[in-house]
Amino acid sequence: MIWVGVVAVALVVAIAIYDLTQRQHAILRTFPVVGHFRYWLEAVGPELRQYIVTDNNEERPFSRDQRRWIYASAKRENNYFGFGSDNEMELQAHYLIIKHDTFPLPAYHPGDAEFDPQFRIPCAKTMGAARGRARAFRPGSIINVSGMSFGSLSGPAVEALNRGSQIAGCLQSTGEGGVSSHHLQGGDLVWQVGTGYFGCREPDGHFSMTKLKATIARAPQIRAIEIKLSQGAKPGVGGLLPKAKITREIAEIRGIPMDRDCISPAGHSAFRNADEMLDFVESIAAETGLPVGLKSAVGNLAFWEDLARLMADGRRGVDFITIDGGEGGTGAGPLVFTDHVALPFKIGFSRVQKIFTEHGLHQRILFIGSGKLGFPEAAVFAFALGCDAINVGREAMMAIGCIQAQTCHTNHCPTGVATQHPWLVRGVDPTSKAVRLANYILTLRKDVLAVSRACGVPHPAMITADQLELLDNRFGARTVAELFGYGRGFGVPSPRDCEEVRRLMNA
Repeated sequence: MIWVGVVAVALVVAIAIYDLTQRQHAILRTFPVVGHFRYWLEAVGPELRQYIVTDNNEERPFSRDQRRWIYASAKRENNYFGFGSDNEMELQAHYLIIKHDTFPLPAYHPGDAEFDPQFRIPCAKTMGAARGRARAFRPGSIINVSGMSFGSLSGPAVEALNRGSQIAGCLQSTGEGGVSSHHLQGGDLVWQVGTGYFGCREPDGHFSMTKLKATIARAPQIRAIEIKLSQGAKPGVGGLLPKAKITREIAEIRGIPMDRDCISPAGHSAFRNADEMLDFVESIAAETGLPVGLKSAVGNLAFWEDLARLMADGRRGVDFITIDGGEGGTGAGPLVFTDHVALPFKIGFSRVQKIFTEHGLHQRILFIGSGKLGFPEAAVFAFALGCDAINVGREAMMAIGCIQAQTCHTNHCPTGVATQHPWLVRGVDPTSKAVRLANYILTLRKDVLAVSRACGVPHPAMITADQLELLDNRFGARTVAELFGYGRGFGVPSPRDCEEVRRLMNA
C-alpha cells in the first residue's frame, strides 16, 4: 500500500511539473493538476447540462454552441455539428434566414486554381482614398481585431492578438490605453485615441499633437487613427481601468498615477461638437497622412445628422466610421450602461447608414461594425446592412483562451487574458495563442466567404439586405431590407469598388 501511495504522489508531481512547463493550456499552467478537472467537466458538461441545467443556446453573453465553435476553430479541430439544427426556427422571433441562390457560385476549396488557404478577403473600399490621404490603404481583411487595451488585457494577451493579426493579415485596434511594446510584435495597428489621450497626452490630460506624431514615428505599424467617442458597453461614461489592474508599465504608457482608478473623461476636451471634431480630424490627417476615423455607439441621432450635413460639401470628413452596438463587451462598466444605454448594433448601424446614404456619402466612408459579430451569420448580417468590415473583441479573447469567467473587472481572470496578476498572466503563451487567433480569423473568413458564394456573390459586402429574412414566430417573415427601411442598393459598395474587389479576389 505504501508503494501505491508513493506512485500516486509521484504521478501527481509529474503531472504538476508537466502542467507548469507546458505552454498550450493557460488553465493547466496556472492551476496545475486541478486544472484537469476543468477539461473533464467540459467534456461531460454538455451531457449533464442537457438534462439538468441549460441547453446549448441559453448561456450568455455567448452560448455553449458559440464558444464551442470558437474553441474548435482556434485549435483547428472539427467545428461541425451533427444531427442537424437544434433550434426551433419557426417558434423563435427574429430568427435569421439567409436566402441562398438557386445557382450559387462554385464551391471554393483546395484544388481550385485561385484557392487561398488563408481565405484572404480584402475590403471593397480603400480607407482614406476618398479624402486623398497620403497613407490611404485598402485593409487586407474584412475581419479585424477590436479595440482591447493593454491594461484591460494582459501584456501577453495583447502580444498574442498582435502576432495573430500578423499571421492572419488583419488589423488590430490598440484600444484606448495607448501603444505598448506588446502591440509592436509585427501586426498592423489602428491606434485608438480616446478621451484620456493616452500616448498623445499632456501632463494635464489634454491632447498633444507633438506626442501623437512621436508615437506614430516610433510605431510604423500604425496604419490609421480611430477617435473613440464612446463604446457600446458603456457609452457616455468614459473608460475605466480599476486600480488593481494598474501596473508601473501601464502607468508609464498612459501617463497616469497608480494609486487610483483610471477613469477617462466622458467626452473629449479637444472638441465639443461635430464641427470642431472635423477640424480635429483634418488636423491629424494633415500632420500624419494617415486615415482618421471615429468609433461610437449610437444614441441621439442629432450628432450623426450634423456630421453628415457638415461632410456633404466634401471639404472635411472622416475616412471610416466604426459603429459599436450596445451589446458589445467591456472590461469593466456599470450594469445600467452595459444593459440599457446605446442602441443594439443592427438598429444603431442601420440608422447611421441610412443618414449617410441619404446625404450621398456612403461610398466615401469605410463602415466598420462591432458588437458580437464574430460568427458567420452575424457577420453576414452586418455586411448586408452595409458594413465594409467588422471587428471582433470577446470572440478573439476566447480564441486565445478566455472561458467567459466574467471576472475581467476583478483582476482575477483565471486564464491570464484579462488580468495583470503575475501568476495568472504567466499562463498565456503569446506564440501558441497567436496561432489560435489566426486560426479563428481564417475560419471565420472561410465560413463568411462560403455563405457569400452560396448567395451568388464573390464578396460578403455584395450581399444585400433583401437576401436575408427574419422569421416572426407566427409563420411569417420579412426581409431585412423591409424591416430596416433600406432602399434598393443600400449598403452595397459602388460598381467600381465591386469590380476592383472581384479582380483582387481572383488575383
